[in-house]
Amino acid sequence: MELAVLDKNGKETGRKVTLDDTIFGVEPNEHVVYLEVKQYLAAQRQGTHKSKERSELSGSTRKLHRQKGTGGSRKGDINSPLFRGGARVFGPKPRNYRFKLNKALKRLAKKSVLSQKIKENNLKIVEDLKFEAPKTKDFIQVIQNLGLANKKTLFVLGEANKFVYLSSRNLQETKVLKYSEISSYDILRANEVVLFEGSVEKIQENLRK
Repeated sequence: MELAVLDKNGKETGRKVTLDDTIFGVEPNEHVVYLEVKQYLAAQRQGTHKSKERSELSGSTRKLHRQKGTGGSRKGDINSPLFRGGARVFGPKPRNYRFKLNKALKRLAKKSVLSQKIKENNLKIVEDLKFEAPKTKDFIQVIQNLGLANKKTLFVLGEANKFVYLSSRNLQETKVLKYSEISSYDILRANEVVLFEGSVEKIQENLRK
């Protein structure tokens, strides 16, 4: 499979990049994608939720009344969950929501979402940008030239580029990541994916392992 390389003006450069069909042409596996997205979102959770249990509340531990013979229920002390301001039964505790997935599964998930983007014609390859300084105005012009205005777009770099990153940082619908930082979630939530020319072979090397 071959895709034409576009320049920053949105026009074809005459060069083409060969894409590996075992990476960009697989049958998407929805369940595998679901698992990786679930793992990614679980890892974003802070897990700092906490409510006080009975032993952690301040208050007297004196038994309010005798156990039997009153005609009422057994209440224990004032910190009982039966009272307003009392403890919570089985309340949340701090926990880590992360869970593990094997690397082969995560690679298959990325292959699936990249292949889906190709099928939907929502993936472009653009020659590497060279900015001499951070210029948001210049980056906006590139987005408009590529016909991506008002679309959630993921730009994938082959290597860290401080000026490109800073130029895009204030744009709400745009995200710029290095090839090694992308996840299935990032690719999936973007309407359009733009691979800079230098990132293509590195992505393919990464997903062939």
